[in-house]
Amino acid sequence: MLEVVTIVGNPKAASRTRTAAEHVADALATAVAGESRSTVIELAEVADSLFDRAATAVDALVDRVVAADIIVVASPTYKATYTGLLKAFLDRVPAPALLGTIAVPVMVGAGAAHALAVETHLRPVLVELGALVPTPGLYLLEEDLPLEAGRLESWLRAVLPVVRAVTGATNQPG
Repeated sequence: MLEVVTIVGNPKAASRTRTAAEHVADALATAVAGESRSTVIELAEVADSLFDRAATAVDALVDRVVAADIIVVASPTYKATYTGLLKAFLDRVPAPALLGTIAVPVMVGAGAAHALAVETHLRPVLVELGALVPTPGLYLLEEDLPLEAGRLESWLRAVLPVVRAVTGATNQPG
C-alpha cells in the first residue's frame, strides 16, 4: 500500500494551502496506486514545538515523513519563498533521510511573479534532503482556489506518467 504524507507549512491551520495539497495528494495516490494511506501534517498545530529538540511529537512526524513513499510539501508563498514554519520542520529531517522518497512541491501565491519559487526555493531543499523530485512543482494562484478540477487535471496529465514510471506503478486509471 502506498504511503502518502502531506506536509502543510501554512502558519494558519485549515488553510486553502492545505485544501489544495490534499487534492494533489489524493489525486496522485489514486492515479498511481488506487489505494493508499494518507496522512496530513499540519505544521501550524506543532509550531510551538518545532524548535524544541526534545519534542517527541515532532520527531514522530519526521519519522512519518521519512517512512512515506510520496510526500506532498505545500506552502504559501511568503517573501518569494516558502514559510519559515516549513523551513523549521524540514531542518529537523536529516539529510539524506528522504532518499528514495518522491516529493511533490506545491506552493500557493498571490501573484504569478513568484511562480518560480516552487522550483528555485522549495525543490532544492527537498533534493538536499535526498528526495526525488521528478516532476515540476505545482504553483497555484490564490485566485485559482478553491482548486478547480481542470487546473489540477492539466498538471496531473503532465506529471503522472513520470510519477508512475518512478514508482513502477502499473495502475493506469482513466
